Amino acid sequence: MRLDTLRTLALWITPLAFALGATAPAAGAGPKKPAPPFTLNDTRGQTFDLNKAKDRPLLILYFFDVDSRPSQEGLLALGQTAKQFKDTDLAVWAITLSPKDRVAAFAKSAGLTFPLLLDSGAVSDQYQARVVLPTVCLVGPGLTLLDRFQGGGKTTEAMLLRVAERKLQQRSPQVAGALGAEVAKRDPKNAKARAVQGYAALKEKKPKQAQEVFAALAKGGGEGEVLGKEGLAAVHASRGEADQALALASEVEQKAPERAYARVIKADVLYARNQKKEAEEEYRKATEAKDAEPYQDALRFNQLGRLYANRGEYQKARALYDEAVQVDPYYVEGTTNKGVSYEKQGQWDKALESYRQALAVDGGDAFAGVLARKAQEMVDLQRDADRSKRMDQLVRDLAARYRSQKEAPPRTEDAWTSGPMILTFLDVQEKGGLAERDGFSAVFLAQLTDRLNTSGRVKVVERALMERLLEELNLGSSELASPETALRLGRILAARLIGTGTVLHGAQGSLLSLRLIDTETSAIPQVSTQTVDSAGALDKNLFALNREILRTVVTQYPLRGFVARIDGPQALLNLGSAQGVVQGTRFAVLEEGESVPYKGKMLKGAPKEVGQLEVTRVEPELSYAKVVRGDRPLRVDDKVQERAEEGAAP
Repeated sequence: MRLDTLRTLALWITPLAFALGATAPAAGAGPKKPAPPFTLNDTRGQTFDLNKAKDRPLLILYFFDVDSRPSQEGLLALGQTAKQFKDTDLAVWAITLSPKDRVAAFAKSAGLTFPLLLDSGAVSDQYQARVVLPTVCLVGPGLTLLDRFQGGGKTTEAMLLRVAERKLQQRSPQVAGALGAEVAKRDPKNAKARAVQGYAALKEKKPKQAQEVFAALAKGGGEGEVLGKEGLAAVHASRGEADQALALASEVEQKAPERAYARVIKADVLYARNQKKEAEEEYRKATEAKDAEPYQDALRFNQLGRLYANRGEYQKARALYDEAVQVDPYYVEGTTNKGVSYEKQGQWDKALESYRQALAVDGGDAFAGVLARKAQEMVDLQRDADRSKRMDQLVRDLAARYRSQKEAPPRTEDAWTSGPMILTFLDVQEKGGLAERDGFSAVFLAQLTDRLNTSGRVKVVERALMERLLEELNLGSSELASPETALRLGRILAARLIGTGTVLHGAQGSLLSLRLIDTETSAIPQVSTQTVDSAGALDKNLFALNREILRTVVTQYPLRGFVARIDGPQALLNLGSAQGVVQGTRFAVLEEGESVPYKGKMLKGAPKEVGQLEVTRVEPELSYAKVVRGDRPLRVDDKVQERAEEGAAP
């Protein structure tokens, strides 16, 4: 067949392919199909096996003709973005039927960083990518074929826009914004591309930039006006400007009644105002709406699911979480929320399955990772009959002690020597707005517990034990908020400190308020209030809070003990890792202060520091320390006390 005849045929096939659904399906369209497997080599002979790419969240298969400019243009745009964001996983496999030497020359001149694979025809036929080029397939989690595009020009723009939208779904706003900008440069009237730029800026916490993009869009009329005003409503909501957000969302509703996201914004504001019935109605209307951007589609189902879960209607919630993941395979928030709903019903095996599914989509999701580890511990406990039996007995004993108001047996050591610093956390209550992710407080406390235990200075009561005890005692959230209940729980667990508090979810972030309560004196040695990132990036918050708690422990509850033996320049102390001593801990050697007689009484002076020790080796019940400073020779039975300034750091 002559070349011009083929081109004419392609002009007819392309619109026909569009009519048959060859372009990207609408958000939420039917079940996705598996991508046909294949193995190809690049120009250097390296092998690429699609099955080995199953863990990639997004793989772009770009079928092209090396001599066709329309076929090249999308590939070059992707190449430019890949160079701009080298650390971002923008995975492209370019596949061609063109001769090897021509492909190698093109690769060298274009400077592409991704592989160009040589096809003999079988793979192109499998993907129906022989006649109309470029053909682009987006392969998602589990090697699922998400989207398919054919043709250049406007179709290339549609492909680049969909990749940008998928990158927003993957929480890669920088790449999404760059691709949106590329499409907007090609077509300044493309409102959806400019909207992607705006939401990418909002995800990057650049509300001013987002506002500028949406404000310009809103002036354009038509689709741009709707997208712009909806985006402005999102910007105002993110700033906590509820009235402005509601007003703009209502404008969008009147102009475009089928827009879903405007109703979600409105519902979120109403929920935060404790107008939960009104919020539920708006969420419900959002799930019934027919118009939503791909990167916003899942949120409407998730939020209504979160509302039901908070009411204990877990089955209804899970059905909505499933819908959220159906329309957006990258929406790990819905998958982890489903797991949390199983947790709350004690179905730890199903919870673990959900968390593993989330990690299969996004292995770097710290939220899912923490929840999976916690669920695995509970599943292991249930499967370990002996350990489970021991814990059940311990829980029954503790519960009986709680009900009879008996405290843990007193320590038998002398009054000066420190015991272990035991801390327990009660559930931190979540209040305020409806956070996108359930289980935030559990994740935060689990990570904080790990850091505190790793320090060696503090021992946090095992979370599994606390959860079993609270379940046995059937204590609700209102009872756990009672200081009296908290103190009783702490005392039966022999914990010196109890951590309790709230997380207030707001438009501009989540505010954590955490109190430490002394179970012996009822004093509150520490109150911490800080804004935390409930989206999952918690390292900075955790570092600060961990450091603050350890500083409080060291300054207000310093380790105290005695010199048990002297071996030349080395002292043996009656404190070890069981009490919280770690290598490098410094101690002051104390000598009783002078007593001053006054009106028949002896007024005791403050202890005097006569030396300093630094721990060099630690065993469970004792430690070895070198003399750093000595005003006099050490003696057996000299008192030692932890030095706060050195021991405060984690």
